[in-house]
Amino acid sequence: MRNKEHFTRYFSRGERGDRRGEERGFVLNIFLCVLCASASSARRIGNKFLICTILFFSIPSLWSQQAAAPNDELASIIGINLEDMIERFGAPQKVLPARGIEDWQDDVVFVYADRDYYVYRDRVWQIGLKSGYGVKTGDAKAAALLVFADKAQDKGDYLLYPITGGAWPLSLRVNFNAGKISGMFVYRTDF
Repeated sequence: MRNKEHFTRYFSRGERGDRRGEERGFVLNIFLCVLCASASSARRIGNKFLICTILFFSIPSLWSQQAAAPNDELASIIGINLEDMIERFGAPQKVLPARGIEDWQDDVVFVYADRDYYVYRDRVWQIGLKSGYGVKTGDAKAAALLVFADKAQDKGDYLLYPITGGAWPLSLRVNFNAGKISGMFVYRTDF
């Protein structure tokens, strides 16, 4: 009985106050009542039923981890100044110049283990990613198209995925070389 109460409390809590947790809790209460009432039946069914139940509750949470949800952390980094960036991430491994076609396109790149931060004047305007949004450098183009689904614009050797919810209009650009992801960048589209 103690386990039933623990599971009921755990699953009845909603995420961010929504009703999904209540619905999961209701379903779990019914399941646990049936399971407790027919313990001898549950033993005969064995671990297969338990595994199916665990999968039933875990698949929706795994499915929801697609690229459709904006990455709030990246959106909050775009626009921070140098002082805040160094305070937040520490000293970079390297600092490199990134030359553009015209002078106003020149950037300074702060290289860290997992990301590169492109700075113009004193603000981060672009982030180079090694992995994120369900894909990583080296993955096949087909994997990126599957993850980003219909919201991405396939431009041939790159794809654009709009990111909503930030202070500025943001986009994710995924570059391809020989059918594999060669680079990923989150950037301000109005810059």
